Amino acid sequence: MLTFYPDSIRLKIILISLFVFSGSLSKAQSLSEIYEKVNPAIVVILTEQKELVSSGKKTQTVTAGGLGSGFMISDTQLITAAHVVQVAEKVNVQFLDGEIIPAKVISAYAKADVALIELIWPKKNAVTLKLADSDEVKIGEQVFVVGAPYGLGHSLSSGYVSGIIKDKKDKNPFTNSEYIQTDAAINTGNSGGPMMNMKGQVIGVVSNILTQSGGFQGIGFASSSNITQELLFEKKILWNGTDLVPLTGKMARVFNLPQESGLLVQRVVKVSPFGVLGIQDGDIEMTMNGEKLIVGGDIILSINGVKFENTDESLLRIAKIMEINNEKAALEIEVLRGGKIVTLGRR
Repeated sequence: MLTFYPDSIRLKIILISLFVFSGSLSKAQSLSEIYEKVNPAIVVILTEQKELVSSGKKTQTVTAGGLGSGFMISDTQLITAAHVVQVAEKVNVQFLDGEIIPAKVISAYAKADVALIELIWPKKNAVTLKLADSDEVKIGEQVFVVGAPYGLGHSLSSGYVSGIIKDKKDKNPFTNSEYIQTDAAINTGNSGGPMMNMKGQVIGVVSNILTQSGGFQGIGFASSSNITQELLFEKKILWNGTDLVPLTGKMARVFNLPQESGLLVQRVVKVSPFGVLGIQDGDIEMTMNGEKLIVGGDIILSINGVKFENTDESLLRIAKIMEINNEKAALEIEVLRGGKIVTLGRR
């Protein structure tokens, strides 16, 4: 049934409709304008790393390419996700204009999944982004993500903050984390890119997704800008170039550790601080308690006489040893190798 309105009412309806439409258009334009401003600061990170490939009964090490995203914070430094670069043998940064500059990893935190990398030479006319105060982020706030999903560089997706997950123990940098949950589409290649508010400020570093299919299913996570600021610019622990798995309880007994806990070395970058010391990685894949492990490598027992124990006190002491300003200080690491305790050191 058609409804007829007097001319005055019809005019009001038209004006209201125009107002709503223009508001939506303005919102769309503002996101487009923000994207244009921040896009040159977003980079694609291309890596090379070692991977084990099994073929029948044979297992061999091959070099595989990796892909991630990141964003500039100065003309030489940028932020990305730790898992993008943690065991990368080579890191190259590709900019919007096509220029590629090699880089090195400065600092990385696996639990919080944030890393700081540095270009070998400065980027001319660099566009940079600022970290906002993530404590001000509210559930329901609109956000957007820019990155390289499946290699499609500088792709934008938008959504809302759907939750905030905190696991901060304040003193222990190895176990601190804080994630912002979002429904903005995140896929392979987005890792390390910025999550931004509608002011174009970074409120998080894209980390991972919850998925059963391998693709995005509406739940993604970004490490908060505040935990990023705290770990990369206040705690400043040196990147060690290893992928480590804690061994405690039954796992420690299975590996016949001479102490209650240790760190199983999965992979190690040969030119990293730990690689240069001679720490060896594993070469056999196995599944234990549903978790895939690479075994056959060293198990770290202590660093500078501090035994690895799954306690805040032990980890805090190790964190102090591994501070960036101690990069050239003496370093002695005890490992379990082939059933024997071996001491590796730098004087």
